[in-house]
Amino acid sequence: MNTQTDTKIVQTAGRDSLGTFAPMFAHLNDDVLFGEVWNENVITLKTKCIITVVSLMASGVTDSSLTYHLENARAHGVTKEEIAAIITHVTMYVGWPKGWAVFRLAKDVWNEKEPTDADTAELNTVMTEKEQYQNSIFFPIGDTNDAYAAYFTGQSYLAPISTEQVPVFHVTFEPGCRNHWHIHHAKSGGGQMLLCVGGRGTYQEWGKDAVEMTQGSVINIPAGVKHWHGAAPDSWFSHLAIEVPGTETETEWCEPVSAEEYK
Repeated sequence: MNTQTDTKIVQTAGRDSLGTFAPMFAHLNDDVLFGEVWNENVITLKTKCIITVVSLMASGVTDSSLTYHLENARAHGVTKEEIAAIITHVTMYVGWPKGWAVFRLAKDVWNEKEPTDADTAELNTVMTEKEQYQNSIFFPIGDTNDAYAAYFTGQSYLAPISTEQVPVFHVTFEPGCRNHWHIHHAKSGGGQMLLCVGGRGTYQEWGKDAVEMTQGSVINIPAGVKHWHGAAPDSWFSHLAIEVPGTETETEWCEPVSAEEYK
């Protein structure tokens, strides 16, 4: 339960729910978080409400706790126009799906009809497939991968994430796009790691069965192994390419992946 006395926040939800099971957690929730942090007066309660909504939205939290903090924001003076502008602004940084999810909760809190499937479909018709995919992943798609276009079948994109210490690049493949067979050579060390961050794709080593990659998949590629990777025929696909440090490293590009191999 949350109450206000002369603008002071008083919270008892921790003790109400977990007082006997987790008394320390209940104390930290009720006395420290809501008792001290929320009542510290350097910034206003309205500002704290906005910061909390933005933090939960960025973290992907769209359960009852976000509803509570949206209600708290409204109670502390955040208007419908302000919350709409806040959610829209944050959506540009954290992704379209999170924006839609929070708007559904906010429209209910501010007593508005939630967006329908038809609303979502209408929005998607004015966005390109690339824009829709970009809004579903964290890293930027980047520019067309012109420097390596000769070694790809289909369109790929490249965005450097880190060019110091350990090089990391974000590579995005349009549906059906894949790179050619290739080998990462090194006198010692070397090789590559792939970390899938969006969509669905395929990795295959020479003489072995293909492996499906989905978000969270990690592929470790030793130096000297011939392989290829790319998107599924019906899905965009992105991975981080992490170069493993080594000596005298180079990449040998080989023949394209045939249609039969790609199947």
